[in-house]
Amino acid sequence: MGLFNFWKKDENLFDAAISVEETRFVVLDTETTGFDYETDRILCIGALVLQNGIISIQDSFEIYIEQDHYDKATAQIHGILKAFVVQRPTELEALQQFLSFLGDSVIIAHHTIFDVTMINKALERNGLPLLTNKRLDTAILYKKTLIKSHLFERKDHYTLDDLADKFDISKKDRHTALGDAYITAIAFLKIVKKLKEKKAINLNYLFK
Repeated sequence: MGLFNFWKKDENLFDAAISVEETRFVVLDTETTGFDYETDRILCIGALVLQNGIISIQDSFEIYIEQDHYDKATAQIHGILKAFVVQRPTELEALQQFLSFLGDSVIIAHHTIFDVTMINKALERNGLPLLTNKRLDTAILYKKTLIKSHLFERKDHYTLDDLADKFDISKKDRHTALGDAYITAIAFLKIVKKLKEKKAINLNYLFK
């Protein structure tokens, strides 16, 4: 498959009742220098393939990006120091490798809009087309599992830590891109399991 072939949309892709199991998902997370879409940069992209209910650890992606921008405050969180000794490709090279890994898969992330927007800003800077992949957000999907009752107070915002605590997922590698992607992948599987306890679901249901 050519590098940019997966940007070609198949308008009928989600017309059929595609099963969740047969879909190739790429669960991703980005570590960044901050939260400003215009001035901050991606430090690292971590991603895992999830298909047939299996997280493919052997089919994972992790890349640290060469850069000059550095923020001591955020480095304390994600631990990616400027002097960290690792071979880093340029932003363009990193994006090209990531896009080859991603293909036309459905993206899963926690608060997906942040990661996808940061990636799209990087793509735009490098003259590449923006992502058109379908995407799912575990923060939104989790709310589908909650009971609607005036006795139960629902939060507007559920963090990845909230989901890790709820589903008893280890947070040992929290705040690393690949570690957070792994937590997100497990949370997604737990969410799908809970949803299936209520009714039969397909891929279309997750996008509603």
